Amino acid sequence: MDDYSIAVDVGGTFTDIVLCNLATNKQRVHKTPSTPDDPSTGFLTGLKEVLAANSVEASQVKHVFHGTTIATNAILENKGSPVGLLVPEGFKFVLEIGRHGTPRLVNPQSWVKPERPVRPRDIVEVSERAGFSGEVLVPLDEDAVRAAARKFKAGEITSIAVSFLHSYSNPTHENRAKELILEEFPNAQVSISSEVLAVFREYERTMTTVLNAYVMPRVSNYIGNLESSLQANAVDSSFSIMKSNGGMIGADIAVRQPVHTALSGPAAGVMATLQIAENTGVSNSISFDMGGTSTDVSLLLEGRPTTNLAGRLGNWPIQLPMLDIATIGCGGGSIANVSPYGSLTVGPSSAGSVPGPVCYGKGGTSPTVTDANIVLGRINTQIAGGTLPLDAAAAAKSVQEKIAAPLNMELHTAANGILSIANNAMVGAIRNVSVERGHDPREFALVAYGGAGPMHAIDVAKLLGINKVVAPLHPGISSAYGLLVAELKNDYARTSLQTPPDYDTDGMERVYGEMESEGRAWLTEEGVPQDLHVFSRWADLRYAHQGSEVTVAFGENQVSRQALDAVIQEFHTRHEQLYGFALDQPVEIVTLRVAASGNVGSVDMPVLPTGLDSPEKAIASERQVFFDEAGGFVKTNIYHFDRLAPGSSISGPAVLEGMDSTVLINPGWTGQIDRYGNCIMEPSK
Repeated sequence: MDDYSIAVDVGGTFTDIVLCNLATNKQRVHKTPSTPDDPSTGFLTGLKEVLAANSVEASQVKHVFHGTTIATNAILENKGSPVGLLVPEGFKFVLEIGRHGTPRLVNPQSWVKPERPVRPRDIVEVSERAGFSGEVLVPLDEDAVRAAARKFKAGEITSIAVSFLHSYSNPTHENRAKELILEEFPNAQVSISSEVLAVFREYERTMTTVLNAYVMPRVSNYIGNLESSLQANAVDSSFSIMKSNGGMIGADIAVRQPVHTALSGPAAGVMATLQIAENTGVSNSISFDMGGTSTDVSLLLEGRPTTNLAGRLGNWPIQLPMLDIATIGCGGGSIANVSPYGSLTVGPSSAGSVPGPVCYGKGGTSPTVTDANIVLGRINTQIAGGTLPLDAAAAAKSVQEKIAAPLNMELHTAANGILSIANNAMVGAIRNVSVERGHDPREFALVAYGGAGPMHAIDVAKLLGINKVVAPLHPGISSAYGLLVAELKNDYARTSLQTPPDYDTDGMERVYGEMESEGRAWLTEEGVPQDLHVFSRWADLRYAHQGSEVTVAFGENQVSRQALDAVIQEFHTRHEQLYGFALDQPVEIVTLRVAASGNVGSVDMPVLPTGLDSPEKAIASERQVFFDEAGGFVKTNIYHFDRLAPGSSISGPAVLEGMDSTVLINPGWTGQIDRYGNCIMEPSK
């Protein structure tokens, strides 16, 4: 009996599943509606369905990979657990003070600072102090720590965060505080900043540690329930979770450091894009994941994802290594409205999976982007492999009554207006990760996936001047596929301030070595053979007196003055690309970083089987489809996407329909099918 891996990505509307035969790399895909009230229900339902549909026994499953939004939603919806916080004397209000800046695109006169995730009365100051170089200046007041633990226990606050000022250079006091808290309160879940984020800047470090504690009970319960349910269903396999950095970690680490999973689902999509781009010979690409609730975009440069160390989730900074992903509330379920001032708006409110768009027939009454697409003939009335019939008449009625009539427009003009607004919103997100990072999107290919991405991709690409669009064979399950191709990966960081001209190369090498030892121990614990351990070194640099850093790769394994000179030169180049200038000023090295990764059986995208059809034989039907550039409806061939043989060329206008998504080839564009089933679309010559 063959062994299998299963990848499960829980989205806002659908739960996507890929079943992979590890002996043959044969893959089967499946979709089932998500269950927002309890995401584990949709997870287990989909897992059982895909096993039954392919006659696979639960005992044959050796790996389960998961992308989850539990931590994300808890933070965005303010549904975490009460948190207690220990800080040094004088730092009780570090979270309240925060930073002096206000968010972009807000009115500073009306903006109100959001409520912090931990109440001031639940913050306890204790006497302790270490210097920035690690020397102990004030001993830890152990009695005060014990008293704080008893206070939290009496108040039934089970999540406790500890963040001391310079613990990144000496974690002894935090480690001891954790021991004391657990002695007094064994049921507590304790997060210490030296384990979560061992870098300087007490506000960001403390906030990240607090958010870790804030979501820890919810994530640990969710993962614990899933593991129990898997065992109850005879699935005795390894269970791994996608991190925000695009790597996988074991469930035990995800329970201890759940804040690392804040961008779990979107990160999986970026890893899929990495594989798709490599298979199609694309060096620079932009991932474009338009799902039912939101759209996630990210830039991949020279075959590598880009990361962001100054990330945010909702109102809060999370300064962990995260893929540089911009997310906007614009998806297939985004609701269109006419404002009291007579303007048409789309999103960020979403119909989600319950009740869903009007055409789903599940009680939705507000027109959505999906409803507009079906009004314009872009979507079949049967989706998700025929399991979800759509009511086109209901969609048209909602767009007519809620949008067209109030704006005194024709039905199809109103529907096209909904799509135009959505497309321009997504263009703004793409510019955020490209133009605002110093990159010209015209030099990139747009890799479109998600249930709705390939329908909008060419329209979005034209607005950006992009001339290559790639849609994978199964766009709607690409994030689940990304879970299969990702490697185990963990990041380690430690602030180690180095000022010119006397850089301590021996000290830097020692810090790098310590972090690599931690990574090596972790990879070994996860079962990765030592010859498959991979380490990469990075460093955060800045000009003297600057308040922010730029991260660059450390090009050599051994720290030397020559290697430092190369890193500093790369910093100047990167700084000029990002900000338009470089300075003839001393450069400080602030934080050292190590990424540890290892392959645990990642798979490749399968090639198409033989015996597939030519475009003429793969035509399913034809229908009238609205294209803005054609000025209205055009008779359009509808193709079975999964029947198209490699080398097939399809001229627009055309629609490629699959079980999980629809690809739209606009007039004036041509799509080519490659050996993996990717549809590569470019302007016709």
